Amino acid sequence: MTQTILVVDDKANVRALLRDYLTEQGYRVAAAENGRAALFVARQEKPDLILLDIMMPQMDGYEFIRAWRREADTPIILLTARLEETDKVLGLELGADDYVTKPFGMRELLARIRAVLRRLGRSQTNQSALRVADVMLDRDGRRVTVAGREVSLTPSEFDLLAILMAAPGRAFSRLELLERLQGVALAGTEKTINVHVRNLRTKIEPDPAHPRYVETVFGIGYRFCQDVR
Repeated sequence: MTQTILVVDDKANVRALLRDYLTEQGYRVAAAENGRAALFVARQEKPDLILLDIMMPQMDGYEFIRAWRREADTPIILLTARLEETDKVLGLELGADDYVTKPFGMRELLARIRAVLRRLGRSQTNQSALRVADVMLDRDGRRVTVAGREVSLTPSEFDLLAILMAAPGRAFSRLELLERLQGVALAGTEKTINVHVRNLRTKIEPDPAHPRYVETVFGIGYRFCQDVR
């Protein structure tokens, strides 16, 4: 089945370029010129992935993520010309899965798209469920409950939790987690993992400042606690 990618950018030449290239790669492409239009298109097209510019009129990328995350957990890759680390971190904190800095190479962008979609596909075809202490993760239904309470996670948060829960007690380096999430590390930074972990703790931990489940292993990375008390 052909996968649909929604391209959201206020520049017509960028939309046309991405539409032509991604169509050649076998994807179906929808487009919108700003966040407000993207909400309408996304509701109609139900894309498998969204490529999202940040700086746009009427509704920027950040506002779009806030609105869309209330409706769906579609993977989102930011297309950003802003170089400040805080801008990228904000996008990740709001629920984006990855980012590519403009100007970007088409091969790098395609690799990131394929990695995200491949990762999502693997999760959807895995029928098993994981349970550690009072945290349950259903890979088939892509659902997570903590002490019986259902928690809404972004695709990256869900897959990160699945990686950690599949090997409780094992310490994963940030680089290894990044590679598992993206398929390859590419140009991503290990700080991306820190942001996803921080978001995950906010959603599943009773006290995010003193995590019970996702522990920091200083000098290495993170692990899911094997003996949750």
